[in-house]
Amino acid sequence: MHPAGDATISVSAAFRLSNFYFWYFAFVGVFGTYFALYLQSLGFASAEIALLMSLQQLVRIVTPFFWGWLADRLHRRTAIIRITLLLAIGAFPLLFLVTGYGAMIAVFALMFSLWSAALPLFEANVIAAVDGDTGRYGYIRVWGSVGFIAAVLLAGWALDHLPMRSLLWMVLAMLTLAALASRVLPEHRPATARATHHDSIWPILRRPEVIALFASCFLMMAAQGANFVFYSIYMVENGHSKTTVGILWSVGVIAEIAVFLSLPRLNKRYTPYALFSFSFGVTALRYLLVGWFPASLSMQVIAQSFHACTFGIWHAAAMAMLHQWFPPPFGSRGQALYTSLAFGVGGVLGGVAAGMAWEAIGPAWMFTATSLLAVTGWLISRRFVRPRAPPLTSPDLR
Repeated sequence: MHPAGDATISVSAAFRLSNFYFWYFAFVGVFGTYFALYLQSLGFASAEIALLMSLQQLVRIVTPFFWGWLADRLHRRTAIIRITLLLAIGAFPLLFLVTGYGAMIAVFALMFSLWSAALPLFEANVIAAVDGDTGRYGYIRVWGSVGFIAAVLLAGWALDHLPMRSLLWMVLAMLTLAALASRVLPEHRPATARATHHDSIWPILRRPEVIALFASCFLMMAAQGANFVFYSIYMVENGHSKTTVGILWSVGVIAEIAVFLSLPRLNKRYTPYALFSFSFGVTALRYLLVGWFPASLSMQVIAQSFHACTFGIWHAAAMAMLHQWFPPPFGSRGQALYTSLAFGVGGVLGGVAAGMAWEAIGPAWMFTATSLLAVTGWLISRRFVRPRAPPLTSPDLR
């Protein structure tokens, strides 16, 4: 095994990995930013929109672990990414045909089951390819942020001039380009995977620091569930155009890009726990600003810039700890559990609760409640994760 700081990856492989990130997050950006507005245009209530958008997280509770288990069994992460994206493209025309709520739930569940496979498997491939070096990971991952910004800005401008239904074509185009990019992805197979294949994952899952890491990540994504579902709607209701909403989302991703490019310097000064813990405090402040100053463009720019910490720093630190605690042949399943418990269980409960709170206590207090979730996540991580966290620059992150 090479030291993390000495991890090498060819220019060609780095380009192919970066290219997939670009198109996949272009797809994620267009869908995540504007699809709630499309559902609103169909006449769905806020609670119905929250449930539909949270289905993505609900599906992530189960399906990523299945895909991760299958990838670890077959040692074919990339093949599964390609197949599931192609199946998602084949099922996507159903969204053009359905407008009823029940039918929309069924189609969403099918689509999310398919495209939820790609990211955790791809992330496991990338972090293995750079041997846990989050600096190199950041230089590759940053292109996903670039794709997100480009797609969100272009789609926001287009939707100010085109019917809302045109969003379906935009999402399909981005999904298709991501599937095409997956066709040339390299496959990383850890040398030790086959030798230890039958080892049990349960001793890892029983470790207190692993449990605490997942619990903290669950609370972080529960806090962000409200933002994912309602931020665009909240901004439009407070007088911002769709173009401005796209710009605000892009501000967050630009800040995220700056963090990914700064990871090598951050790695030298701070442990994963220090970065992980710091991100929770910034998250709490972010959603207070979102909730209480929605009409202030300057305050929203500040709040969105905090995305550098609430996702960029938090995610990089979590990836480093996952890479240490889930060595081959458990890497895919470790990433899948992270996706399932944080983005899945956390995201869906946060989104659904936000839908109910939106009507019951109003948006401002709803975002205040999400801030309290972030504070709770910080308390758990401080008590249980801190003693065991390795430095990001550790010679052996496995």
